Amino acid sequence: MLAKISCALAAASLLLTAFHSPLGEALAGERRPGQTLTDDKPKGIEHVIVIGVDGLSPDGIKMAETPNIDRMVASGAVKWNVRTVLTSASSQNWASMIMGAGPEQHGIINNDWELNKHTLPPITQEADGRFPTIFSILHRAKPQAEIGTVYHWGGFGRLFQKNAVNYDKHFSTEDSTAADFIQYVKTKKPVLGFVHFDHVDHAGHHDGHGSKLYYESVAKADSLIGQILAGLKDAGIAEKTLVILWADHGGIGKGHGGATPQEAEIAGVFYGAGVKKGYSIQQQVYTYDLASTIAFALGVEQPYAWIGRPVKPVFNGFGEPKNLWLGEKP
Repeated sequence: MLAKISCALAAASLLLTAFHSPLGEALAGERRPGQTLTDDKPKGIEHVIVIGVDGLSPDGIKMAETPNIDRMVASGAVKWNVRTVLTSASSQNWASMIMGAGPEQHGIINNDWELNKHTLPPITQEADGRFPTIFSILHRAKPQAEIGTVYHWGGFGRLFQKNAVNYDKHFSTEDSTAADFIQYVKTKKPVLGFVHFDHVDHAGHHDGHGSKLYYESVAKADSLIGQILAGLKDAGIAEKTLVILWADHGGIGKGHGGATPQEAEIAGVFYGAGVKKGYSIQQQVYTYDLASTIAFALGVEQPYAWIGRPVKPVFNGFGEPKNLWLGEKP
């Protein structure tokens, strides 16, 4: 009898211990803001800088003169066929990048979307009516974190919660956008900084994807990326910064929006703190995985409403998914 009582007490003790652990709290329905239950965040990342280039195709990177992007790829990790959401146009893809979900969840289905003019409401929304973004999630988890956006296309500014960012600027040229963002980085050293360039998309529409002027616009973007990387060094935060290069779509001829690889695949490049060198990402990656990866890198728990998954294999100490299936075609 005493032996049975001892076993029962031991079992009860183990059960209480489990429910006071992070996993136990999850089972019991208790949550802590920003809690990570299964994995530690990657080591050494204190800042994340996202460089978004509208209309930048994998072909553009491979065919244009891009020494800075080439260096990022060689010393970092790359996925050459990140899948966009459909249609392969700007608003729904920039939204998906920062919202960790697709149009079915956030409700931004085309470039006509406005906060007070849309047909599909988000499945969940914050006080301002928008679906939660990486900016608002980070701000909620870390209220003191410096968060800033500088963008070339004014439409980007309507996609995120204004009370979640410390810095919000729009400029009419790629050069002024880069100059202001670099100054912001040097002055404020943001935990999360997001810069958007639009001139490559302009070249795609005006001269055609694959044209000489399109490739020249990609080379210009590369030079601006080089200036940003230099700015991170000048700010003294390069060694602690994860840099991510992303795009919203590619293109065919002078357009985009269709369901073709040329339009609906972009390159995702990860570089800097915590990133493996010369790594080719194997897992499937979708454009809404960007927000999830930023949250993971900064140790912030993503909301359940997001469908994105962090691209963990890019980071030192993390491998490809155990259930990864690459298909059966040779």
